[in-house]
Amino acid sequence: MKHIGILAHSAEGATLCYRTAWMEGIRHLGPHNHPEITLTGVAMHQALDAWERNDLPALRALFMEDARKLAAAGADFFVLPDNTAHIALEVPGEAFPIPCLHIAEVVADRAATDGRRRIAILGTRWTMEGPVYPGAFARRGLGWDIPDEADRKIIHDIIFDELCLGVFTDASRAEYVRIIETMAERGCDAAALVCTEIPLLITEAVSPLPILDSTRLLAAAAVDVALGQREMPGWRGGPL
Repeated sequence: MKHIGILAHSAEGATLCYRTAWMEGIRHLGPHNHPEITLTGVAMHQALDAWERNDLPALRALFMEDARKLAAAGADFFVLPDNTAHIALEVPGEAFPIPCLHIAEVVADRAATDGRRRIAILGTRWTMEGPVYPGAFARRGLGWDIPDEADRKIIHDIIFDELCLGVFTDASRAEYVRIIETMAERGCDAAALVCTEIPLLITEAVSPLPILDSTRLLAAAAVDVALGQREMPGWRGGPL
């Protein structure tokens, strides 16, 4: 089995990814069994100023340090369960020491497999307004949409003021449900939960649209790679 590296950035999303990966291992291999997993990552606090400055090279350098730690620990490849972070990973630069399984490619693959046509992108403002998911969906001929500016602010603020801090409220869930309803009215046929904390707030049971759970999809795909059921990724950062 391949050794999975998890490069943590936002703690709740990384924790959910780790737990899902070992549960997927048990599903495939039986009780108490899963591929080897190593998780590392500096506190997201260290990166927030760079995000506000849009200093993508500085962010990429932070992720490079942690990728090197994972490589030194023996990981064969890594995942970064933070959608926004992939904006920095896609910046040109030195190749990462081990390949990365790209979260947006995993989500877009599932959207295409499920026959989706127009996907609502829900995440941080950087993810909603950034290039990662429009690129991944466009490579598969899929349409996409994002909420209006006021709703983007609501989604972003809840992520940073609540979800990333382990706070999950009914009021915030109701706001997300309202926004997803609006996206359905605008013609979307699925909601991509592409902040890795959102699946802790929004589930299929409450969502007005079918969801694409980026965190759990990534973890399951990583286990498939580790077990030889999915091709090893070859991407080591930079433009796709």
